[in-house]
Amino acid sequence: MTESVWDYPRPPRVEPCAKRVVVIFGGAVIADTVDSLRVLETSHPPVFYIPRADIAQGTLAPSRGPQSFCEFKGFAGYLDVSAGGRSAERAAWTYEDPAQGYEQLAGAVAFYPSRMDECTVGGVKVQAQEGDFYGGWITPDIEGPFKGGPGTWGW
Repeated sequence: MTESVWDYPRPPRVEPCAKRVVVIFGGAVIADTVDSLRVLETSHPPVFYIPRADIAQGTLAPSRGPQSFCEFKGFAGYLDVSAGGRSAERAAWTYEDPAQGYEQLAGAVAFYPSRMDECTVGGVKVQAQEGDFYGGWITPDIEGPFKGGPGTWGW
């Protein structure tokens, strides 16, 4: 079944996802879960949030630089990702104290798929959302057009 991002709500909806979500970086599996959360927002591919318990210890560190603010979820802090002798600055983010209505995201981590070696959902390789600002995960069952690329900021 195909989902159109134009059928997703605004404000965003958070829903559990039982599909296996895997993140690979530096040649290592750094996250592996069947207990992720999907955030669905109009015009954006889903963003997957992974519980910290399902992320390899020692692969995340607080990143320097500013937080960002989402009008719905609140302030996001960024994380550097390290594994296999490699590191990627500000390659993941988390809402430690999310706004009301998004409490279930507290402490879970989202990864930019464009900065990882590979991300999969249900065994299917993810394509990164263009522009990288939103960090959406595109799979063949998600259809756009997607906001984020050049010329789409005014949508």
